[in-house]
Amino acid sequence: MNRLTLPLVGAGAAALALSIAAGAAHPVAVSAAAPSAAQAGAQAGAPPAGLAGTVALATTRLTAAQAADLAGMAEEEKVARDLYRAFAARYPSRVWDNIAAAEASHLAAVRTLLARYGIADLTAGRAEGSFASATFQAMYDGLLATGSVSEVAALGVGRTVELDDIARLDAAAAHATQADVRQVYANLRRGSTQHLRAFERQLAR
Repeated sequence: MNRLTLPLVGAGAAALALSIAAGAAHPVAVSAAAPSAAQAGAQAGAPPAGLAGTVALATTRLTAAQAADLAGMAEEEKVARDLYRAFAARYPSRVWDNIAAAEASHLAAVRTLLARYGIADLTAGRAEGSFASATFQAMYDGLLATGSVSEVAALGVGRTVELDDIARLDAAAAHATQADVRQVYANLRRGSTQHLRAFERQLAR
């Protein structure tokens, strides 16, 4: 299989950083109670387990649903990053290293927003392949098993991940009202679209 060199998506990490650099923090108080992974919804796009029920708004800047979207997006980006790093260690195509690096920058952008709005980062301190939400843990485990069969199967996993990511971003952006959040979602969507095309090109060879 030919090796593909893929540049960081959008304008890379710098573009993502620029998109969230402006603006003061808007504090949101979050309950100290940790969300239960067992409460995670099974449907695509569900917020992380228990999060929507534990967010207490201190301002009207974020709704509970918007906060849950941000927290869930961090786990979504971590799933992608961790999967692609695992596949990079297994398969020779440079597409894995390149897109994993882009996903790391995406995760960093979402984490900046979580910190800005005072929302718990469910990915903080988690090892690769470990997730707070049962939904995302099951997603990762299943996709890793599928992609470990062959590189072609892994490329199919990559396509699935990016399609899911685009759907989640579209749903989150539909009711995001903050300019910085909307800009990051738009950047992430452009990145996912480029990743999807890269995986599809590899599958077509």
